[in-house]
Amino acid sequence: MDTDVVIVGAGPNGLMLANELLLAGVRPTVLEALPERHPLPKANGLVGRVVQALDYRGLHDTITGSPAPPRPVPFFQFGALPLEMSGLTDHALFTLPVPQRRLEEVLEQHGGVEVRRGHEVRDVVQDDDHVTLDVSGPDGEYRLTARYVVGADGGHSVIRKRAGIGFPGVTDDGFTHRTGQVVIHEPVADHATGRLDVPGLGVLWPGTFHRTERGVFAFAMFQPGIYRIAMIERGGTGLTNTDEMPLDELRAAARRVLGVELPMSEPRGGHPSALNRRAEGTNSRLADRYRVGRVLLVGDSAHVHSGVGGPGLNLGLQDALNLGWKLAAEIDGWAPPGLLDTYESERRPVGQRVITHSRAQMALLAEGPNITALRDVLTELLQDEPAIRRLSDLMSGADTVYDMGTSTHPLIGRWMPDLPLSGTTRVAHVCRTGRPLLFDFADRADLRARATPWTDRVDVVTTTTPAPPAEAVLVRPDGYVAWAGGDPEELVKALGRWFGDPREVPAPSYG
Repeated sequence: MDTDVVIVGAGPNGLMLANELLLAGVRPTVLEALPERHPLPKANGLVGRVVQALDYRGLHDTITGSPAPPRPVPFFQFGALPLEMSGLTDHALFTLPVPQRRLEEVLEQHGGVEVRRGHEVRDVVQDDDHVTLDVSGPDGEYRLTARYVVGADGGHSVIRKRAGIGFPGVTDDGFTHRTGQVVIHEPVADHATGRLDVPGLGVLWPGTFHRTERGVFAFAMFQPGIYRIAMIERGGTGLTNTDEMPLDELRAAARRVLGVELPMSEPRGGHPSALNRRAEGTNSRLADRYRVGRVLLVGDSAHVHSGVGGPGLNLGLQDALNLGWKLAAEIDGWAPPGLLDTYESERRPVGQRVITHSRAQMALLAEGPNITALRDVLTELLQDEPAIRRLSDLMSGADTVYDMGTSTHPLIGRWMPDLPLSGTTRVAHVCRTGRPLLFDFADRADLRARATPWTDRVDVVTTTTPAPPAEAVLVRPDGYVAWAGGDPEELVKALGRWFGDPREVPAPSYG
């Protein structure tokens, strides 16, 4: 066996999974077909619970340059409808503006991930005890064997296809997407804040979508004055994706969608304009399985959908968090029966839910008076706090609740909140080890004693917090609560269910 785990794809999802495995003491082999990291941004930020997850790994500090925890935003959108959340006492719609290239750099450096670039997987064959990959690298063809293979190689995943996993869904080919990285000039552009003041539309903020009766406009600023803009219009062009798109074509699309001229030019100083046209429309697809034997899928290999609302990268990174510790447990030999199967049973329903709300948002962006009327009604409904919170939870992933098979405490199956702990620390700091944690908030020696046979896998943290949610809380490495309460027997059941059989603890010696 050459290696325990091969990860195919060195995008953010593959790199996040590699970091999780490294935290657990498993060094994966990461293969990337591209000879170097893609120079252009495919995504421009993260939204929701995943921002907190990065904080729970210390990555948020690295990206922002600040130890401060993430703060929820007061405003967001659903299908370009405003979500005003300043009145919510607590919600999980965090945002983290970060170009995908920068995120990949941080993930690769954070855990010391080694990537073999220019290594393309040509075939995958699995047996009962291993997987064989045929790889084409810079020095020629070679064969690699591994205990497990994870496809993180995108929507056209070779791993998914070779594993025979179906990828059903729908394609709406009635849209044309045009994107480019351009300079937008003052006074329309405010290069200090990134906002645009478009005549007839008013002030538009970066990272948002804007619908008109002629199409959709979205933008983000990556450097002062340099914007990545996108135009979505219904209808084909008669052109293919390989036909060159001049800047004038992007200008004309902006004029049609916005109804005014947007002053733009190509960037100078080595910044590529990255003009691109996609005429194939919008895909929404979900893999039939996330696991077949020793082959697993994460990220776009398992699900694709529109980028409206920013769900894609957020979803894939949380796939990696869910899978990493479970795969490491299998390799280390302590995983309870069926643990690896819970990756699919937990994450595939979340993927289906994200696809549903992504398609709903695309429908709300369509043109026509009927859609306008629907948007007007929804805008009225979104003045009520329960509706705002429901959509906030949906968009952020805060409504994700896993079946932990234990008692009924309301925290079980949910994300462990970032509580302040005794001293100057908080939950996020303690979670950065990537290990399972038992928080003892009530100094329960009996609970700590019952957990002793698992302390080779589970760290016990005796601490205090101003308003403890329970006497004790058992947290999985992915940040979700496996058990909460004070019953020692229920704790033992949860420890066995998620962290395997207890080890034998020698009886105390009394001389």
